[in-house]
Amino acid sequence: MIEVRLHGRGGQGVWTAANLLAMAAIREGKHIQSFPFFGPERMGAPYVCFARISDEPIRVHCMVYRPDLVGVLDPRLLGDWVREGLKESSIVVVNTREPPSAVREALGLEPGFARIWVLDANKIALEEFGRAITNTAILGAMVKASGVVELQSLLDVIKDRFSGEIAEKNVRVVKKAYEAVRPEG
Repeated sequence: MIEVRLHGRGGQGVWTAANLLAMAAIREGKHIQSFPFFGPERMGAPYVCFARISDEPIRVHCMVYRPDLVGVLDPRLLGDWVREGLKESSIVVVNTREPPSAVREALGLEPGFARIWVLDANKIALEEFGRAITNTAILGAMVKASGVVELQSLLDVIKDRFSGEIAEKNVRVVKKAYEAVRPEG
């Protein structure tokens, strides 16, 4: 089972991203869970969503405490909550202009602990949408970094979920992010 945690802010499409990832996994015949965790948050407040993807039925029904894959839509959220529960094998994908070493330092991670990938998702989103809507960019980057689902599965789900120009722009964003994301080292 692959456990996924997405960190962002209310209004950034974190919940939509978790659902799109889950739907892409369903297209591949996998079992999924996808759910948000929030209190009385408002637009702009920190927000986290979870997904689980497995070849077998999923019997756990709790938050993701030891994620295999983490996506961070807002780099200002780097800190304890993102670091919490990371494993040596965890993959962390962050929307930032900073190098992976700066993310590692912000998270207080020892060298070699977890794998850090970065991309400037804001730039990609601004080019396509004129706004920093980074949820689908982060998904494209997460797919490249982890292989959690096939790129085509994600693109197909986006085409189903959105229509017309919005679908086309999101497809371009995902493809650009898939190519732009870079690993540490």
